[in-house]
Amino acid sequence: MAATDAPVVKRDRSWAPWRGRLASRGTRAGALIPVLIVLLLAAVIVNVGVGAVAISPVQAVGILLDHAGISTGITYSPQQDAVLWAIRLPRVLLALLVGAGLGLAGAALQGVFRNPLAEPALIGVSSGASVGAVASIIFGFTLLGRASLPLAAFAGALLTTLLVYATSRSEGRTPVETLILMGIAVNAVAGALTGYLTFLADDQQLRSIVFWSLGSLGGATWEVVRAVLPFIGLGLLLTPRWGRALNLLVLGEREARHLGLNTERTRFALIALAALMTGAAVAVAGIIGFVGLVVPHLVRLIAGPDHRLLLPASALGGALLLLLADLAARTLVTPAELPLGVVTALLGGPFFMWLLYRAKRMRVDF
Repeated sequence: MAATDAPVVKRDRSWAPWRGRLASRGTRAGALIPVLIVLLLAAVIVNVGVGAVAISPVQAVGILLDHAGISTGITYSPQQDAVLWAIRLPRVLLALLVGAGLGLAGAALQGVFRNPLAEPALIGVSSGASVGAVASIIFGFTLLGRASLPLAAFAGALLTTLLVYATSRSEGRTPVETLILMGIAVNAVAGALTGYLTFLADDQQLRSIVFWSLGSLGGATWEVVRAVLPFIGLGLLLTPRWGRALNLLVLGEREARHLGLNTERTRFALIALAALMTGAAVAVAGIIGFVGLVVPHLVRLIAGPDHRLLLPASALGGALLLLLADLAARTLVTPAELPLGVVTALLGGPFFMWLLYRAKRMRVDF
């Protein structure tokens, strides 16, 4: 056969745009964790420096290094040292823990329920934790010392999570409509219980309870940070280890079981860890909504749905978002302070509406 008679083989270019998108997403995924770490460190320096007592970034670094035993020769006043170390740094560390816990809990729950709208506040976890914490205040539960309040909040969060999960499942799946409606019902019941407990409270207890309905990091101290660190720290340490299991679970329960995954054990462990982190966060910061919804979605848009990356990135993103929200709460209406829950709701509410509008435009059935 002559060379000119050779058959012409046409290359299929239909996948070319998708190859480019996948390569671009892979590049973004690889850079996401380092970028988040850099942004988080920058946010920490800004948060410890901004306030009524101005502390420059260089002075902030100098104070932190001096307390770590590393002499820098950077000059700062005793007032700046006291404000940063005793007031702002505990608040920043608490924001890191609470934000990371809520972001990671949201990502884990979305994977467990195979539902992008699952979030601790939307499905009643936060309100259940609030009931446990408020009941602990009203009835004086102090048997376990500083751990009493986080444990009571954890118990309330775990009970409401299991209730929503058990009543939302139908034929092996969890429809988003049922999930959200059941979350609304549980939130209503939990709100009624909190209202009844508030009715029973005296003046001192009432002032403490108002904190839960608004959310704030104003009560941050080193003691509070040490009290909540074991609970959220345990969740931050263990939950990312379930990334591969969540990837299998998202495929479907039957497929995951065929691949050797114990779906019920995986689901229960992740629900318990999410409830533990959410309960501890609510115990020290009140109800702070939308962090667990917004952050995992942003991570997915940037780097894709792989939970091995999604879980740690959601923890870092949640910490970053709460640091920025707390900075806005402290500075926007100086000398007053906005409730942190109000700031996160103002950020998360429009994002939630955009998400639903985008799903409608794309005809996506959650």
